[in-house]
Amino acid sequence: MSAELMNLGHLLRMARETITNPREGAATILGLHLSVPALRIAFGLVVVLSMLLGELAVLISPPPPEGMLNVSPVVMGLLQAAFMFVIAHAITLIGRWFGGTGRFEGALSLIIWMQFIFLCIQVVQLVAMVIIPPVAGLITILAMGLFFWLLVNFIAALHSFTSLGMIFVATILSAFGIIFGLSLILTLLGLGFGTV
Repeated sequence: MSAELMNLGHLLRMARETITNPREGAATILGLHLSVPALRIAFGLVVVLSMLLGELAVLISPPPPEGMLNVSPVVMGLLQAAFMFVIAHAITLIGRWFGGTGRFEGALSLIIWMQFIFLCIQVVQLVAMVIIPPVAGLITILAMGLFFWLLVNFIAALHSFTSLGMIFVATILSAFGIIFGLSLILTLLGLGFGTV
């Protein structure tokens, strides 16, 4: 892994540039051709950081209403890791069904990079929760839109697609399928929304 990728300031600049120009940001990440060991380290790092920020969010947030599902940050982090892995496989396979040539390693590197960007956004959201709580909710809404915007552009860069509209439709349909499948798995594990 290059020294630049170990520099937080450089990573933050890359994250900002990726948000403003997702295709170019994705091309930069894909151009790094990260090795499998480097991807494993990066994957583990973003998952652990996600768990830590999740724990911090629990400490800052008010207690959830009675009867609401309360999953520990560790469990959420593990579920998030599984979700990242599934999404990386999904955008690889679905892209190939539409004639794309992207590889799983490239997809995983983009998903890891996206997770880093959202970790940065989560830090901003945590600060907002303390200083201006209503803004934190607005950040959540904007982040949802940003997720799909980045994902569609990342898929286009991975598979060299040009039609963002087609990718968006395929992404939405695939997302519903993945969410439905994961919800079934969570229910079988006893973590469904009806659990208290």
